[in-house]
Amino acid sequence: MDPARIGPFQILEKIGSGGMGNVYLGQQDESGRLVAVKVLSASLARESGFVDRFNREIDAMRKLKNPHIVELFESGVEGENYYYAMEYVAGETLMALIRREKRIPWRQAFEIAIQVCQALKAAHDMGIIHRDLKPSNLLVGPDGIIKLTDFGVAQVFASNRLTATGGIIGTAEFMSPEQAQGKRAGKPSDLYSLGAVLYAMITGRTPFVGSTAVEVIQKHKFGVFDRPKMYVPDLPTRVDETICRLLEKDPDKRFPDSLVLLRHLEQTIRLEDFADVAQTQDDIINTEDGAATIALADRAKAAHSSHPGPATLMQTLMRAELAEGPQGILSALFNNVYVLVLLLALVILGGFWWIRPHRQTAADRRQMFETGAAILEQSPGPEWLRARSEYFEPLLAADPDTWREPLAPLLEKIKLYESMRPVRSKHGLSQSDPKSEPERLLQLALHYRQIGDAARAEQILTALDAILADDPSRTHLHELTAQLLAETRKQLAAGEDRDQLLNEALARARKLTAEGHVDKARQILTGIVDLYADDASAAEFVKQAREALERSQ
Repeated sequence: MDPARIGPFQILEKIGSGGMGNVYLGQQDESGRLVAVKVLSASLARESGFVDRFNREIDAMRKLKNPHIVELFESGVEGENYYYAMEYVAGETLMALIRREKRIPWRQAFEIAIQVCQALKAAHDMGIIHRDLKPSNLLVGPDGIIKLTDFGVAQVFASNRLTATGGIIGTAEFMSPEQAQGKRAGKPSDLYSLGAVLYAMITGRTPFVGSTAVEVIQKHKFGVFDRPKMYVPDLPTRVDETICRLLEKDPDKRFPDSLVLLRHLEQTIRLEDFADVAQTQDDIINTEDGAATIALADRAKAAHSSHPGPATLMQTLMRAELAEGPQGILSALFNNVYVLVLLLALVILGGFWWIRPHRQTAADRRQMFETGAAILEQSPGPEWLRARSEYFEPLLAADPDTWREPLAPLLEKIKLYESMRPVRSKHGLSQSDPKSEPERLLQLALHYRQIGDAARAEQILTALDAILADDPSRTHLHELTAQLLAETRKQLAAGEDRDQLLNEALARARKLTAEGHVDKARQILTGIVDLYADDASAAEFVKQAREALERSQ
């Protein structure tokens, strides 16, 4: 039952809930100010680990003062209720915005990310890593102001503890690879999560999806995501590359900190805006007093229209640049035709030297083949396309007679994978037309895997594997079927093992409760909630655990 009052606050309504407790809209008695009151549930308040985490969140928020971080007003304990009151944001979560809009234009997404960067900089400057950055922890106010909240799993740089339990903390879909491996999170970890949030805003999906949290975590550690440009073809290359850099597995390859990222996002918006204007306008107005000046590119265009030679063209460009500045030795040099001809010759020679072909040896080509073939030993994914473009196609171009035959089955596998890749359109998820009946069945099996029915996918793949086993004309199809079947069986085994574990845990908790060992039972139940609260496929187990916790109060 929801409380009528908490401390000095009258509770008006429940506005949210999560694994730690509930959030209510409250009104302060004296000032009448509306606040959001977060209350640790009574059952979890009996567990020291949850109380410690709740207090860490309060301590983190107390240190932070920033327009893009929800402000803490006060905290306290009333009976068994641990609570704190914070700034109330009368808007919605970023998750709600994404679900409503499906996809957010990249400029709007970057503006949101810039505000998040300001919040992260404030936290990082105070020695605090958020560790659970995700759309549901970002509040969007009616004025478009973004507020970061929920520091429940934040860590302080000086702390020697990785997590409350020494395991993995965070939300699977937005978790950095180092967190997925149980390593200590740092500033780049929050930036990876922000990259996943940007990916979700712009594409309408997370970088990695799976039927269980464990599967998603494994993909963060080892998987390769589809570039955002695959889902938004008109996405500018700069934007696509920014998100991909944020999602690098190696933290050192991401942006060094939130301030550098903030400046990069601002610069990207400016560059793209300039590119858009340059495509539609011939004249750029540069002067503050309103006088029109011709852009440097237009000067070059005007110079070129009279068919000048290379030296004259370069001279015209440099004169246009130097015309507005003081004249000196540099200006005199660049006004000299012979100097410019020499410079142009050096540039051309340097260009030829830079692009000169590298002579490949037979060993080089063999290494290329083996590298590409090794990639195709992995699960089907975008890396297969990279193997084709970086290894197989250059081999065919360099020596088709030698490599056409050994590459044929590998290229056929890639072609089949490509034909079965999901294609996003305004009408939803679709599949390319299958070229044969086995391809149609493979597509059907993949469809069932994507919607979470791994059992039906296994049934189709098992039957198809048997049909193709002795068909020499479809060897590559049989190999791919066997590979997908093995992956599907691993997926089923992981799900069955988890379900068995949770069923046994719930049964043990019921037995302990019946025997009077309520505290031990609650420890099991809170463990289920803590570990699987964010796993949609385990929602029924979490629900049973929470109901049992409420009954045991």
